[in-house]
Amino acid sequence: MAGRGGCDQWVVYDADSGEVLARRQLETVGHGAFHHVHPLDGSVYLDIGEGQDGVVTVRGTLGADGVPEFTTYPWSDRCLIGLAPGGERFMSVEHGQTDVAFHAHPGGDVLLALSVEDFGYDPEETFVEWSGGYLTPDTAVVTLGGETEDGDEWFRHHLVDVRTGTIGGEITTEVSDPYDLTPLGDGSWLVPGPDGHPVRRPHA
Repeated sequence: MAGRGGCDQWVVYDADSGEVLARRQLETVGHGAFHHVHPLDGSVYLDIGEGQDGVVTVRGTLGADGVPEFTTYPWSDRCLIGLAPGGERFMSVEHGQTDVAFHAHPGGDVLLALSVEDFGYDPEETFVEWSGGYLTPDTAVVTLGGETEDGDEWFRHHLVDVRTGTIGGEITTEVSDPYDLTPLGDGSWLVPGPDGHPVRRPHA
């Protein structure tokens, strides 16, 4: 769009020398992207947002011969939110914000999907935020939001048991924006403090 070239590239550099170790030509024109590092095997998920055109997820691994390998997942409508602390699952939200899903690593098979209706909300008035994540290995925070009749925005953080699909209660946080809560996977989360620095809060 800026006239600087064609599609995106994912480039792997040697951290010490700056040497290019691998370069992957992607079929995306991203507006932004996020890296998610797997906690055990060192593979990296790249979540590429293309605005109204959707989201593409690519996974990079180091092959047995030491050469990087890349896998593009067969969807363009799911935003990667985070990986489980043990790395066995990952969480995504549908680009249109209608549901949340939990996938097996590394294949991506859907193990559990929950719609807005499953949380007891009207899908015409409520959506799943592109935020949340794993509070513990078996518990995820799913954020839903919407607007009141007066046009005021609201959001709520719900707990989900990812093993059973059971939707638990809500958690109360000290944030005014649904994207200010960062679950850490160990039962705590980060929120912005009064001075702008992150503050860690444990879940009671």
